[in-house]
Amino acid sequence: MRFHRTTTLILLGSIALFGCKKKEEAPPPEATVTPAPVETPAPAATPAPVPFKVTSIDLGKAIGPDKKVTDPATTFGPKDTIYVVVSSEGTGPDVKLTAKWTFGDKGQPVGTEDKTVTPNGSAGATEFHASKKTGWPVGKYKVEILADGTSAGAKEFEVKK
Repeated sequence: MRFHRTTTLILLGSIALFGCKKKEEAPPPEATVTPAPVETPAPAATPAPVPFKVTSIDLGKAIGPDKKVTDPATTFGPKDTIYVVVSSEGTGPDVKLTAKWTFGDKGQPVGTEDKTVTPNGSAGATEFHASKKTGWPVGKYKVEILADGTSAGAKEFEVKK
């Protein structure tokens, strides 16, 4: 019987030893992923070019290096330099901007100044100015801005003592 007990113990020990061993799991089957259909993006729509236009006309006593009015005004002294900044945007061929200065109710011409701008799509600023060594006569004035001969707007101002 001793033989039987020893055999039984060896058999149980072997079962316990090898029976606790984890079975290696078979690797999971590879998932088959079906890629989503690739959509070719539509080409980005090129925005239509914006034609040249004057966006604002600003008067002042001083301008900064960016050609923006830093001291806005509509009333000036006889010895002041009067600045006009024409802001514009758009694209197109060169545009001739004209500042036409007039005095009084009858629009007596004081002077004109022309500048050519090349619109490139980004916002731009064109500066005009007028001064008089002998001083401006007191009264009401107007500066009209023309773009290629067509009025783009006007600003009135006054000279006081």
